[in-house]
Formats: sequence, structure tokens, C-alpha cells
Amino acid sequence: MPLARSLSVTSLSGLDDWDEEFDHENAVLFEVAWEVANKVGGIYTVIQTKARLTAEEWGENYFLVGPYMESNVRTQVELIEPTNPALKKTIDKMNTSGCKVYFGRWLIEGGPYVVLIDVGFTAWSLDRWKSELWESCSIGVPWFDREANDAVLFGFLTAWLLGEFAAQCEESSHVVAHFHEWLAGLGLVLCRHRQLPVATIFTTHATLLGRYLCAGNVDFYNNLSEFNVDKEAGDRQIYHRYCIERAAACCAHIFTTVSQITAIEAEFLLRRKPDIITPNGLNVKKFSAMHEFQNLHAQSKARIQEFIRGHFYGHLDFNLDKCLFLFIAGRYEFSNKGADIFLESLARLNYLLRVNHSEVTVVAFFIMPARTNNFNVETLKGQAVRKQLWDTAHTVKEKFGKKLYESLLVGQLPDVSKMLDKEDFTMMKRAIFSTQRHSQPPICTHNMLDDSSDPILTSIRRIGLFNSSSDRVKVIFHPEFLSSTSPLLPMDYEEFVRGCHLGVFPSYYEPWGYTPAECTVMGIPSVSTNLSGFGCFMEEHIADPSAYGIYILDRRFRSVDESCNQLTSFLYQFCQQSRRQRIIQRNRTERLSDLLDWRYLGQYYVTARHMALAKAFPDAYCYEPQDATSTQGFRYPRPASVPPSPALSRHSSPHHSEAEEEDDDEERYDEDVEAEKDRRNIRHPLSLSFRNKSSLPYPLLNGSGSPAPSSLSSAQSPASSTHSPPSSVTSPLSSISSEKN
Repeated sequence: MPLARSLSVTSLSGLDDWDEEFDHENAVLFEVAWEVANKVGGIYTVIQTKARLTAEEWGENYFLVGPYMESNVRTQVELIEPTNPALKKTIDKMNTSGCKVYFGRWLIEGGPYVVLIDVGFTAWSLDRWKSELWESCSIGVPWFDREANDAVLFGFLTAWLLGEFAAQCEESSHVVAHFHEWLAGLGLVLCRHRQLPVATIFTTHATLLGRYLCAGNVDFYNNLSEFNVDKEAGDRQIYHRYCIERAAACCAHIFTTVSQITAIEAEFLLRRKPDIITPNGLNVKKFSAMHEFQNLHAQSKARIQEFIRGHFYGHLDFNLDKCLFLFIAGRYEFSNKGADIFLESLARLNYLLRVNHSEVTVVAFFIMPARTNNFNVETLKGQAVRKQLWDTAHTVKEKFGKKLYESLLVGQLPDVSKMLDKEDFTMMKRAIFSTQRHSQPPICTHNMLDDSSDPILTSIRRIGLFNSSSDRVKVIFHPEFLSSTSPLLPMDYEEFVRGCHLGVFPSYYEPWGYTPAECTVMGIPSVSTNLSGFGCFMEEHIADPSAYGIYILDRRFRSVDESCNQLTSFLYQFCQQSRRQRIIQRNRTERLSDLLDWRYLGQYYVTARHMALAKAFPDAYCYEPQDATSTQGFRYPRPASVPPSPALSRHSSPHHSEAEEEDDDEERYDEDVEAEKDRRNIRHPLSLSFRNKSSLPYPLLNGSGSPAPSSLSSAQSPASSTHSPPSSVTSPLSSISSEKN
């Protein structure tokens, strides 16, 4: 069943053309989320990176609302007095009524104001509010679900805050409240139930039930219309959470989600079609390194190589200059994040590299936090041995250099046999003997609490990738977030990503996908899927994604085995690229960063807020939709030069010399010319403005002469082909034929 989409996501220029700038003086925006100044997952990244753009748009009338976490506030928030008189009265009144509400400035780019609510301080009201929730909404929350209990406290306190603020406003201010995810959704439900004068927006970044179903190895996308959602939620003991999420989606004036694939999912699981798709963006300026990003890649790669030297000491029988670093990172959801298919493809890639006698070695990192009790002793020893070797070499070098210097000072050529004495040779021999190792390099850098049942380690035992000398694919499982203070791999995540060659994210369930997006803006190629929001978005906007370093794995229309073969083909093809071809591909990948900039994608949030105002306050505001089907989208064309992949080049044989390849590439590839062609294919989104209904001398009409609808209803879908323009007809859901074990 097709999903009628309110606004085209196939084109950033598909947004409505507002003729006048909207005056924000009489409007106030509250953005409510559990991850405001509280990092839990991807929503934190959404709010943090979008804050600067939203603060520029709304100025002093923009407030973020989140939970008060003392450890986070100490390092991220500057507590100050409220600047808005109505908000100051609201906070003072709540604090005198038994609450603890704090106001401050979040110390991130844009410096937005934050209202932080201490939910624990009002825990004494939990039972009373649960009873009210049951009586008013028939939603019961069990006592043992701590996360749901926090959601109840946070929801009631948020509704109290918004209701009190609306009452304290002397002027007729129009309040917009944007709620993210089910943890904040109860506040929206209460606002609507109490009929507060607030325009509400609810954004789901991933449905609760969808995540649970996919984690249970269900053929999810092929059976969306068949699920008994109430039973499925009850069987998984999340029915109360599901009820909160579904109530928020159905009660909101405007319901949004982050991608078309999640919009289809929400239609069946939450029983409402999203009014608009709001893709997630990034603050691209943060990652911009002008033309230095290639140098940053080399510097970060050198630091990863140092870690590899220590980790594989005693077995460093491969050439690091011909070593490629692949990685997968994110929440430890073995099947949802595609770690299962990645491991299987690595085993097949290892076979291909061995039988073809390839000189390339692949090191695959798994950066997925899991339960551990400490670092692996053998891993720490490896880094200590590496450091000892470095210190020994440095000491010998200093003594050698001093003797060489003294010999040259007296005008004599040095006698090499006397430059090093027996003590030096003894020191070097001891250093060499210390590198002897009788065991294989470790797979996991930490001691796992559930080693025998861990999904990644169990799969590695099954496929036999034990980092042996004969393996051309090595695996390193790092079950902890990266940090520059780590004694093992002292690198921040951003620095680590820059040093890798390819990010692999073959997710089965990925509503958006920030990890491949972050790779893109840093110029690192990545593998995504056509079941992720990012993958679908890139397929719509790029005529040939693989030429730009965006490999889209088909997990919707292929079986698991066929998807493994396709991923193996992608990886083997990438391993065949020359160094120059990888450099060209990174240049192309980095140019796609404009597609993911909040300067473009933030306009969808602007439109959602305008739609909510028009729907909640029809006497004051009017939303005039534009026919989205009449808007022509933009798409990056296939690069004018030869694609970087050897499999797609015009040479049918690999026996050309490297010099001939480089000379040939020089003739056919000009970075500046190609970049300029791509820039001409980027259309800036049309500027948005807003119409005050009171300023219009006539009622708005559509093309037929009847009053224009208050919401958009044109339908568009992602393109089904990477070479044809985006289709305006969505394929029936029944045609989806994904298979999943």
C-alpha cells in the first residue's frame, strides 16, 4: 500500500515558496527531548547539530526542554537566569510548587537556551500521575519499567511547563512545541488532552515496535500489513510504551519522521501517515577541512597503523602500506545494524583475497559498546611492546647520531663497525626477543562478560577468522566507545573515521543512519542499504552512488545470501582500487556533504513548524501548499571522468603498469573541473517565508478555485532506479520481497 507523502523528499527544492518572512516575535518554539544535554543515542546528534540553525531562526524565542542530569550539566550547561519574563514566572512558580526546574545555556554551537527538569525530585507524584494517565488516556504503566516511569514524570512536568507558560504570556503568543520520540511524547498527549493553546509536532526517529520486531529476526518489511500490533507489543512487554508512542503520533497537529522507509513503517505500526519527512542533517562546517581532509586522513591513518603494529606484534607479516581499514560502528544490535551480514561477507572476502593471491590486507574494526569488565591483558601488552621497541630504536638512534656527529666534526668519515657497540646490539636483540608471540593476536580488545554467548565472537568462531598469518582479513572487536583518553586506542571517533578507508553499515533496520552520513561529510566512502533512510536518500539524489563512494546494498529485494554476495563484491571491488583511485573517490564523496547540511535539510523542520502553526491557529496563520509534483528535483549526475572502480573502468585486464594507469587517469580526470560540474548540479532550496492570514486580502484558493487544503496531499516516492529521474508514484508495499532469517 503506497504512502501518500505530504512533501517531496526527492528534492531539496521541492519545498514551498513562502513569499514573506515570518515574524517570530509573537511565536515561541519549545523543542522537547530526553536527549537535550543528555547523550543517549542519535537524537542527541540531531538536536545538537541543528541547534545553531534553529537558534538563528528563532533567536530569543527558542528553548530546548530536557531532563536535568547533574553530571552532564556540570560540563555542558551554563546555568543563568531566564531571559523571557513569562518563562521566568513559569519556572519560579513551578519551583515553589515542589519542582526543580533549571534554566541555562547549552555550551554547544549556537548556544541555545535550555530548560532542564529534575524528574527525580518529583518522583513522589509518580503514582498520582499514573492514576491520572489511566483515567484520562487508559494507558497503564507498570511499576518495574523505570524508563517508562521517567517518561511519565517528564511528560507531566513538560505539560505543566507549557501550560503555565501559556497562562503567563501577557500577549497572544503562539507556542509551538516539537516533541522527539516516545520518551517525550506523553507531554504532547497531555497538551492535547488539556486543550492547551499549543501547536504540537511529534517526530519519531524509529518506531519502538519496528526496532523490536527486526531484532527478533522477523521478515519485517514484507509483512508490515500483517502484524497484529497490539499483540506484538504485548508479547514483548512494551505495550504501555507503544501506547504512548502511538497516542503522541495520532494526537499531534503535525506528525513527522526522518525517512520514507520509516514513514511506511509508521503508517502501519502507528496508524498515521506522516505529514512531512524531516531528514536528519549535520553541521557540515564542523567537519569542513577545506582541501586538507586528505592530509587529515593520512595523519589519522598513521595513528591507526601504530595501534595495528602493537596489536599484531609478533605476527606483523603484512604490509601496512597495502592495508585497508574498514569499520562498523553503532549500537550493539547484531542483526539490525548488519554485523551478521558484514562478518559473513568478510569471510567470503578473505577467501577471494587468498585464492587470488592479493597483497592487500583488510583490517575490520567493530566499534560496538558491549558489557566488559576491563581491557584484555594481551592487547595492553601489545601496545607496551610497541612502545618499548620505539623507545629502544630512539635510544640507539640518539647514540648513533651523536657518534656520527662527532666523527664529522673532526673531518673523518665514520667507521660503521664502531658506531654501535655490544651493548647496543644486546639491547636490540632483547627488544626483538620481546616481540615473540606463540598465540594469535586477540580478536577482542576487552574481556567480555558473556564471551561464550556474544553474537560477534560466536560468529567469528563459526567463520574461522582468527587473525592467523594466512588470513588476508583481520578482525578487531572494540566493545567500547572511542576516546582520546583511552590507553589502548587514544583517538576520538571523528579522528578514527577519518583514518579509515571504508565504513560498512549493512543495516536491516536503520530509520536514518548518522554513521554513513558522518563518513560522507568527512570524505570517507561507505556502504549503506536500501532499507536505511540515508541509503534511500542518496539513491534519490545521486545518479551513480557507487562512483561517489556511496555503495547501496540491496536488502529489500534480495535474500540474505544474495545480499552477502553483493556486499562481498563491493568489498572486493574496493580492495582492487589503486591508491589514486581511492583518493579520487574520497574527493567525490566529500563533495556530497552539501546534501547533508542542515542549511538544506533544516528547511523541512521550518516547514513542519509552519504547518503546525497554521493547523493550530487557523485564524492567525495560513499555510499555502505548493504542488510538490510540479517541482523538478536535482540529482548528482554520474561523474564525467572514468569511475574509480577497476571493475567499471575501460581496461579489461589488470596487467597495465601502475605508471600507465596514473598517466591515463591524469588525462581523464580533473578534480577542479569535475567539482565545478557537481556544484552546478546543486540547487539551493528555495527560501521559506510565512503568510499571516490577517495580511491576505482574499481567501487562499487552489487551482480549481476552491479553498486550498490545510495540509499537503501530493504523493511521491523514492526513485526505484539509480539512473532514472525520481518517480512520482510509490511502489505498492506488497511488491517488497525482502527475506530475512
